[in-house]
Amino acid sequence: MSKEDTKVKLNSFGEKRRSRSHSSLVFQVIPPVFNRSIFTSAVSPAAERIRFILGEDDDSPAPPQLFTELDELLAVDGQEMEWKETARWIKFEEKVEQGGERWSKPHVATLSLHSLFELRTCMEKGSIMLDREASSLPHLVEMIVDNQIETGLLKADLKDKVTYTLLRKHRHQTKKSNLRSLADIGKTVSSASRMFSNPDNGSPAMTPRNLTSSSLNDISDKPEKDQLKNKFMKKLPRDAEASNVLVGEVDFLESPFIAFVRLQQAVMLGALTEVPVPTRFLFILLGPKGKAKSYHEIGRAIATLMSDEVFHDIAYKAKDRQDLIAGIDEFLDEVIVLPPGEWDPTIRIEPPKTLPSSDKRKNMYSGGENVQMNGDTPHDGGHGGGGHGDCEELQRTGRFCGGLLKDIKRKVPFFASDFYDALNIQALSAILFIYLATVTNAITFGGLLGDATENMQGVLESFLGTAVSGAIFCLFAGQPLTILSSTGPVLVFERLLFNFSKDNGFDYLEFRLWIGLWSSFLCLVLVATDASFLVQYFTRFTEEGFSSLISFIFIYDAFKKMIKLADYYPINSHFKADYITHFSCACVPPDSGEDVPLASTCSDSGGGD
Repeated sequence: MSKEDTKVKLNSFGEKRRSRSHSSLVFQVIPPVFNRSIFTSAVSPAAERIRFILGEDDDSPAPPQLFTELDELLAVDGQEMEWKETARWIKFEEKVEQGGERWSKPHVATLSLHSLFELRTCMEKGSIMLDREASSLPHLVEMIVDNQIETGLLKADLKDKVTYTLLRKHRHQTKKSNLRSLADIGKTVSSASRMFSNPDNGSPAMTPRNLTSSSLNDISDKPEKDQLKNKFMKKLPRDAEASNVLVGEVDFLESPFIAFVRLQQAVMLGALTEVPVPTRFLFILLGPKGKAKSYHEIGRAIATLMSDEVFHDIAYKAKDRQDLIAGIDEFLDEVIVLPPGEWDPTIRIEPPKTLPSSDKRKNMYSGGENVQMNGDTPHDGGHGGGGHGDCEELQRTGRFCGGLLKDIKRKVPFFASDFYDALNIQALSAILFIYLATVTNAITFGGLLGDATENMQGVLESFLGTAVSGAIFCLFAGQPLTILSSTGPVLVFERLLFNFSKDNGFDYLEFRLWIGLWSSFLCLVLVATDASFLVQYFTRFTEEGFSSLISFIFIYDAFKKMIKLADYYPINSHFKADYITHFSCACVPPDSGEDVPLASTCSDSGGGD
């Protein structure tokens, strides 16, 4: 074999890899895109590129929030092809429910690893157009198609067909009347079934009609009435921009038509988006028939990437194709793969209560420290889970009431909204539920407290104490959603305190008052000395220890009551049914001349008529 037939082919570990073709041994060079070798300490080129992108010091404002919409090319009534909205993203994914006309709950998007690799290939082979100027949707589509023709990615004779397809009407998922929703269910089911189950029997041929037809004349740069009336707009900030993803299958293409466009300035493109926000990004994927499911997953992949905070910043700051590919590589570094046999992909993951901050990922690239890849998380020193981590509110300030002042500054911007946000008809049911739950809890524990303290504290005291303490706490603690009420540990404490006071001759109510005053004083001392930072050292073990103690106390009380019942009602172990004496008692009238006993005496003796 000659040297001309030999090329060096390196894998990610820096080893030579061979491939055999037509009985000749050929070596190829693979670029070091994914440098994950455990034997080298060099940082991958993708990480270096991202560090350069995110580490740039520019005075430009932070990129705005993105609203991402996924539209798919579907047949309507088996005749016309339209762009149908199937999913949307702000931070989490919302899907149009199959067979219905409503949105699903927001959930964490679960992607297939293959779709991410396919997306990376699309970015490598498709058209990347950054910082382009466009005034309308037809202008933008014409610019994209001309670029594809100039670069040899699209045949010139397909220009009219592609343009006609991209300028089809967009149908968005909005609230409708019940009768209209029921009528549209069959259409959605039939369209979806043709899309995913039988692609070969799909839509009619996409013949380019006159581009001045009625459907294309409706294209306008101004938002429609349905867009302006969309209540979903309230969830977006004023400066939000849109990222539109268009995917679909057609019968006139032999290879995929792929384009990623970033406009220099966000432009309102009419009814392209569900909500009236200007469009900044546009991703288009049209491909041959038979792979609609793959196109759908690739569309979900790019939409999920656009909702990721790190890739979101990279997409705004990218200078060329390689910057975008590096952003995908960084996303792949953080991806966690689940085994296919141990996870049901149809399960929707609820959004976490607290979102993990992306600052750590950004700081890895903006700073000068070495970039850590997925799985290289520093060891926590052996501390168990359940701690509070590096919470800013729990850091010691060293100043008088420093933690309190820091907490006040943090809560002041949201203090008023915590209350007037509840002035909504949607919150009425939650308010009634919380009220009834609090009232019933106060009454229940008030009755138990009365039994434990011989009615020195009862239902009235429990009800009044819950109302006063809860109102003061919600008004001044900045936590209106925290409910204060009696619990099991409080009941145990009150009973033990009452028994202690009774055994030692103390006045229970006076003793209880002094305990409350001293507890308040000690809490003020802890706040003034900034000792609240010690809470970060309380782990789940501390909570479970108290829970175990309370459980043992209740178990002890249960056995104690059973023993008392056995003393009051002893069990006759020598009982035999054959030895029972049958007797009866009756009152007999006395003879004349004797005193007549009272009827009560007869009744007390067990007598009857």
